[in-house]
Amino acid sequence: MSDRTNTGQPSNKQPTKFDPKSVHKFLGKIGHGGFLDMGFEGHGDDWVELSLNWREDLVADAKNGVLASSVVISLMDNACSIAIWNKVQEFRPQVTMDLRVDYLRPSPKGAKIFGRGICYHVTRRIGFVRGVAHNGDIDSPLAHVSGTFIRLPGGF
Repeated sequence: MSDRTNTGQPSNKQPTKFDPKSVHKFLGKIGHGGFLDMGFEGHGDDWVELSLNWREDLVADAKNGVLASSVVISLMDNACSIAIWNKVQEFRPQVTMDLRVDYLRPSPKGAKIFGRGICYHVTRRIGFVRGVAHNGDIDSPLAHVSGTFIRLPGGF
């Protein structure tokens, strides 16, 4: 990105601040995020929180209504990924290299799930994340996650 216009003159244009809500609004309509209909809950300097509502078609065990683990994994993967972009204030292609999920308890039938992803360190090529899935009380987690994302060269 140049700080000059196409006439060679310096540009007075300020860089656009990265907005995780806008990114989610676009990306949340495609892929597994779109299928799951993830919602945007909030963000800080190094974190993003997404959510999803309980749905019968996402249940793994019909007897007790427990959601499939892949639903929580997808939620946390999305929240952690957007947290990296939010921390560095840049959208750049990246892929999940590793995402460990430690399940502590199942989410109750019918309960909304929140996923907070936190980016705690970024190098030129790797983003390091951790996070927590919960039902509205972050101090009563469903799962903890930790992982790494490969940040690809280039951008859009």
